[in-house]
Amino acid sequence: MKERRSLHSVSQHDRRKLLKGLGAAGIAAASGLILPQHVLAAMPGTPATDKPVYGGRIRVAGMSISTKDTLDPAKASLGTDYARIYMLYSGLTQFNRDLGTDLALAEKMESEDQQHWFITLRDGVTFHNGKSLTSDDVVYSLLRHKDPAVTSRVAAIAQQFDTVKATGRLTLSLTLKSPNADLPVILASSNFCIVANGTTDFSREANGTGPYKLKEFSPGTRTVGEKNRNFWKPGKPYLDEIELVGIADESSRVNALLSGDVQMSIALNPRSTKRVKASGTCDIMQTESGLYTNLIMRQDAYPTNNPDFVLAVKYMMNRPLVQRALFRGYATIANDHPVPPSHKYYNADLPQRPYDIDRAKYHLKKAGMSGARFPVFASPAAEGSVDMAALLQLSGIECDYHFGINRVPADGYWSNHWMKHPMGFGNINPRPSLDELFTLFYKSDAPWNESGWKNAQFDQLLLAARGEGDEVKRKQMYGDMQALISEHCGVSIPVFINIIDGYDKRIKGFYPIPTGGFMGYTFAEHIWLDA
Repeated sequence: MKERRSLHSVSQHDRRKLLKGLGAAGIAAASGLILPQHVLAAMPGTPATDKPVYGGRIRVAGMSISTKDTLDPAKASLGTDYARIYMLYSGLTQFNRDLGTDLALAEKMESEDQQHWFITLRDGVTFHNGKSLTSDDVVYSLLRHKDPAVTSRVAAIAQQFDTVKATGRLTLSLTLKSPNADLPVILASSNFCIVANGTTDFSREANGTGPYKLKEFSPGTRTVGEKNRNFWKPGKPYLDEIELVGIADESSRVNALLSGDVQMSIALNPRSTKRVKASGTCDIMQTESGLYTNLIMRQDAYPTNNPDFVLAVKYMMNRPLVQRALFRGYATIANDHPVPPSHKYYNADLPQRPYDIDRAKYHLKKAGMSGARFPVFASPAAEGSVDMAALLQLSGIECDYHFGINRVPADGYWSNHWMKHPMGFGNINPRPSLDELFTLFYKSDAPWNESGWKNAQFDQLLLAARGEGDEVKRKQMYGDMQALISEHCGVSIPVFINIIDGYDKRIKGFYPIPTGGFMGYTFAEHIWLDA
């Protein structure tokens, strides 16, 4: 029998060497994204240089707010949901600043074959109501995603779980239908945070093990959390209270920050950065990530189901201009697939698609659509989409094609317009695990398959890559999948957007985690107010 290894028993260097065939390496390095050194050097107020201060209350502005705001980790789907969930709950694992994954409620995760996993939980962890955490809570939390009645946002991911069984008060086994080295990374998602066994009503209560207890929850208005003094991380959290609100309009978020109405504000426009820096009281933090706004071209509607029309639109997308004019350099050029250049599985050999009006004209003519007119739906809810649509409209004029821009309000965009028109925009948060990203958005039966794209070769490669222990072969598979998306899928991804958070300079302990803004939405347990 092979020696079983686990994260708690090896160094960071050793963990990275264990990637092939070991579950521990899935925790330490499976995500593969590397935080650039210039970002590390710019981190403000990190614990390494400042002594935490206890006490105080802050207000925090996310960009999304809805009457469908949820306290159920399984149903979290927007940025403000993720922040709320991480305030109130904890997961088995959690992302760190290097986009590796650290153990959280799990004290050990072990596997010899990446298919059969053995998990040991921390002892002494309690839920907000005083109940002790046991393996039964974890079994219930993981299996409820497979229940159709729950309508979990990660149901497609949870279908990989074959069996989840308690083997002791603090131990359990998790068997996958096939090997997946990314399991520890997947389990760090907010959707997989742990709830108490048997919990079914999340309408007004959140009994988690997170750094804050729920004090008030008003869907579409605000969430207030108060310090959990029995949090399982000694010495944390630092603040007494956090109020989380949603402000959809970016200029309103900036004004709220500069006026002192909020102390943190997510997703600032690059045009606002000079104003924030000039205030003297506030600053910005930039996070390079895999966040993107994409143009969706449905494969089940006319004319976006025509491959030549799709290629024509992709050649009309002026990526350098989008990067320069829309995001003022706070973005990285993309290549019509969702894997950023910083990811270890990025396909650097795939030729960059250029901005090429002549090729666009050729494909439009081949599709028989020269001189036509067609609507594009855009909204402030999908960051940069209104301006992207305007640039596409200008490119279309050069090609004798006329795009009409239908600008719709941010409120209700995701429920009323996203994926419901032949041409529209999405806005996808970073997913460190390519298996999770591809399973949720690009697999033929993916729940959020935005363009309705179906490709049997892609599906086969995705399943094969999960269990491939040879890193060279695995990277080649993911590279092939990127090529298939870029060439054939009905999405155009022009750039990866750097996330810009604004914050009051009194906020300390704040640093980038590339899974999203606000430290990958986990800010609540890390920051303090140096008043």
